[in-house]
Amino acid sequence: MEQKQAIVSEIAAQLANAQVVLVAEYRGVNVEAVTGLRAKARQSGLALRVLKNSLARRAMAGTPFEKLSDQLVGPLIYGIAADPVAGAKVLAEFAKDNEAFVIKAGAMQNSLMSVADVKALALLPSRDELLAKLLGTMQAPMVKLVRTLNEVPTGFARTLAALRDQKEQAAA
Repeated sequence: MEQKQAIVSEIAAQLANAQVVLVAEYRGVNVEAVTGLRAKARQSGLALRVLKNSLARRAMAGTPFEKLSDQLVGPLIYGIAADPVAGAKVLAEFAKDNEAFVIKAGAMQNSLMSVADVKALALLPSRDELLAKLLGTMQAPMVKLVRTLNEVPTGFARTLAALRDQKEQAAA
């Protein structure tokens, strides 16, 4: 009993920091494949757990992910992530390679997601990609300004070099 309460409180703590919870059925997927999935999930910040559905329901009660409780049927693996896109990408890529792995549903804070919603989320650029694009966009005007300012002394130096070369040729 105490062990179950500890699991419920641990999951509730993970849910407090999460932006998305994804649920998939893993029946028929071999242990090696699931181990590979766990490694990829860990790298992207997705916490994967196999839980009894009743414990998951208790942990989700009173959280923004409570709407997902109706979808918790069968042998499920739970993915809890702070970055919704990264978590969805990991599970969607794994589902492409493993037909037995079926994404069932997902939930973002206070909204239930269908399988199509999870797959659409997986197609979005990740947070890191978006930050890189933003940084590139912000740097572009500065780079142009530096190049423009650099052209003035460079042009002056080229003119002086051309004059020097011209005088050397005239003296020779």
